[in-house]
Amino acid sequence: MWTLEVKTSTREELKDITSQVQSLVKQEQLQEGVLLLYSPHTTCGITINEGADPAVARDIIQSLKKLIPLHWDYAHLEGNSDAHLKTSLIGPSQLIILEQGQIKLGTWQRIFLAEFDGPRNRKVWIKLLK
Repeated sequence: MWTLEVKTSTREELKDITSQVQSLVKQEQLQEGVLLLYSPHTTCGITINEGADPAVARDIIQSLKKLIPLHWDYAHLEGNSDAHLKTSLIGPSQLIILEQGQIKLGTWQRIFLAEFDGPRNRKVWIKLLK
């Protein structure tokens, strides 16, 4: 298993980690299989979506803010209940095909760490499944 260190800079953001994942694949000389990317945090997740137009990431964040507001009648008193709910919707993990030393993504797809309670230093655990 490998660990990526990811530093986020705002409370809510989609941070593109595609190049970090591909660099790890190259560095470790991984060739074939499936990569499991997993966030061991309860207030950030992993998603795959369009990365060519930054407006898509903005729209995702803005839509989640509208669906799950920061302030509401939450029982959890830490002030980050919305982050827990958003993370539950996005999910903590993604599976990515690895073929001939390359991660297989669609033309416009990128891998994002979805931060909902930042800024923070986050980890992404990566495991090669064969």
